[in-house]
Amino acid sequence: MEVEEVRLQKFLANAGVASRRKCEELIMQGKISVNGEVVQELGRKILLNVDKVTYCGKPIQNDKNMIYILLNKPIGYVTTSKDQFNRDTVLDLIHVKQRVVPVGRLDMYTSGALILSNDGDFVYKVTHPKHEITKTYTVTLKGKISNDAVENLRQGVKIEDYITRLAKVKILKIDEEKNITRLEIIIHEGKNRQIRKMCEAVGSKVLALHRSKIGEIGVKDLKIGNWRYLRDDEVKKLLK
Repeated sequence: MEVEEVRLQKFLANAGVASRRKCEELIMQGKISVNGEVVQELGRKILLNVDKVTYCGKPIQNDKNMIYILLNKPIGYVTTSKDQFNRDTVLDLIHVKQRVVPVGRLDMYTSGALILSNDGDFVYKVTHPKHEITKTYTVTLKGKISNDAVENLRQGVKIEDYITRLAKVKILKIDEEKNITRLEIIIHEGKNRQIRKMCEAVGSKVLALHRSKIGEIGVKDLKIGNWRYLRDDEVKKLLK
C-alpha cells in the first residue's frame, strides 16, 4: 500500500487546527513537532498515518470526515476559535465532534452568514482573494443617505491605505420617520470591518449590519443562532 506524503501545513489545516496560513505561523513559532522533534521548516513533508504530529504536545489526527457548516451568527459572538478575553465565540454555538474553524470573519457586532469547516484546503481556497466570492450585506444607516454617497460606495472609497473595489449598492428603504436608510451592499473583498469603514468614509453611521449571503448561499431560512450542514452542491459552488 502506497503511503501518502503531504506538506506539514496542509496536514495541520486539513486536521482542523487552523487555516493554512495560520498553521504556517504555528510551524515557524516552533509549536509543531513531528515524531518528537520540533519542526520549523515550511517545506517539511510528512507521511500520513506514519509520522506522529503534535501541536503544543497534543497529538493531531487527520480526520477524513470533512464537514461544512453554515451558521446564522448572532450579535455578541466573536469569530475565533478561542478568545483571549473569554468572550463568547461562534464555536460555542456549534456542537460537533470534529474541530472546525471559521471560514473568514464577522465582527462581534455583525450578524449573519458564516461558514465553518474542518477542511483546511476548503478554508484556504474560499478565503483566497482570487476566488472573488461575493458577500451580501444588509446595512441600516442613521439618517438619509445621498445619491452621491451611494455612487461613491459603488465606485470605491478610500479606507486607510487602499481604495475599495467596485461594489453593488441598492437602496432598500428610506424611513424618514425613523430617520434611517437601509442598503444592500455586495462586495468581493473581505477586509477587516470593510462595510462599516466604507459607510463611515461617505459620512454615514452604521446602526446595524447583517451578512445575508456568501456567494449564493443565504441564511434567510435559518434562525439567528442556528446552523446547518452545507449540501455537496453548495460546497462545489463555493469552490468554483
